[in-house]
Amino acid sequence: MKKFLPNYKDKDIAYIPNRETYLEIYNESINNPEKFWEEQATRLTWFNKWEKVKNVDYETAHIKWFEGGEINACFNCIDRHIDSGDGDKIALIWEGNNPDDDKSYTYNELLIEVSKCANMLLENGIEKGDRVCIYMQMIPELAISMLACARIGAVHSIVFGAFSSEALRERVNDSECKMLITQDWGIRGEKINIEMKSKVDIALKDTPSIHTVLVVKRTGEPVNMEAERDYWWHNEISFANEDCPAEPMDSEDPLFILYTSGSTGKPKGVLHTTGGYLLYASITHEMIFDYQKNDIYWCTADIGWITGHSYIIYGPLSNCATTIMFEGVPNYPDFSRFWQIVEKHKVNIFYTAPTALRALMREGDDFVNNIDISTLKLLGTVGEPIKEPEWNWYYNIVGNSKCPIVDTWWQTETGGILISPFPAFTELKPGSAILPFFGIEPVLLDEYGNEQIGNPASGYLVLKGGWPGQMRTLYGDHKRFFDTYFNRFKNYYFT
Repeated sequence: MKKFLPNYKDKDIAYIPNRETYLEIYNESINNPEKFWEEQATRLTWFNKWEKVKNVDYETAHIKWFEGGEINACFNCIDRHIDSGDGDKIALIWEGNNPDDDKSYTYNELLIEVSKCANMLLENGIEKGDRVCIYMQMIPELAISMLACARIGAVHSIVFGAFSSEALRERVNDSECKMLITQDWGIRGEKINIEMKSKVDIALKDTPSIHTVLVVKRTGEPVNMEAERDYWWHNEISFANEDCPAEPMDSEDPLFILYTSGSTGKPKGVLHTTGGYLLYASITHEMIFDYQKNDIYWCTADIGWITGHSYIIYGPLSNCATTIMFEGVPNYPDFSRFWQIVEKHKVNIFYTAPTALRALMREGDDFVNNIDISTLKLLGTVGEPIKEPEWNWYYNIVGNSKCPIVDTWWQTETGGILISPFPAFTELKPGSAILPFFGIEPVLLDEYGNEQIGNPASGYLVLKGGWPGQMRTLYGDHKRFFDTYFNRFKNYYFT
């Protein structure tokens, strides 16, 4: 199989410029993990320093990082950039379903919206530690809501906006959410009245923990509003104060719960905590995508999935990036929509799924070639293995044989990318994620738990040690957490 070594545009200023630097940092991260992660943690702003860096025991599935440290994820994603003079930089670009709809928020503007939303939550009875379910399409209020939860120490549980009423009910009840935030109707492609509020009404017929529903007016088409439970977002937020201090959170306080489908039984409520998760999302975003100060970055995922949590919101914003969120689909109004957005916003870094690439590739090259996407410097893939034909099309047609492809492998449970090429130096092989990230020690085991040495080798993929972005438990069911990930092979995390 042919290998590729693109002439990466920013090679001279890349964070990891060559294999020697990678190996030096990687070996340090494996041999001295506490020293390595303590140094990396200084990239974030802490209200109080930690007492213990790493406390990981796979025999009991007990995982803690930066114990005793106090931090706030929202403060690190917004306030500190304003404090350092970047308040007027564009933080978030929202691209609507209709090509004429878009909206940008500077860091200053985002802080105002998030603070008002945070105060709205407080006024509606949400306290630190309460769970808030967010069930929305890709509209700005989705990002604002999750950051507002993080600001006051509420735990957000985002449910993908296309899930059924039954799936929504199950997730709300499992995490005993007190509030649900949704929208009247959704818009996606040619569908202009996707049921949202009506699905919420069905779900909430048997959800005793919910006391308040906030509804964003997206289309204005009529919906049922239940007195003393349902409130319009725009009415409630109009009374909210623009000043809301960020709540100091223990590093191990929960940040969010995100449900992943269990192979058997009910969905698993993956719980991520604040300090370690944010650090890992931040460092992987910066180094794997080689994010430089003025880059425009676009991950096409939905925030309802972990990719959207880590690589639309928390990773990019913690790095003072300009990040794009997109309400629509790649084939509306036609199959050039992705590339029109790249041209319109002068995107430099583009991260998408092989599924989307397959669909676009089938339609031919003209949809790409007729648009100026020369600003692209780096491409990424996520969500599933990418096959060689799609990889070659992505590399040659979209990337014009100049853009490295970071083919990333990771899971909801891992919080961030575990295995990926580095753009400045990795010789790329279609369909291969290639290199472990810093602090990540992948191992192949046979049926009996013996490590498989040599190349090539095959076996069960497991991970040694631990890393800060790792999930801490399954919400309300630590036994299931242990049985699922740590019981099969002792002292390894089983993927």
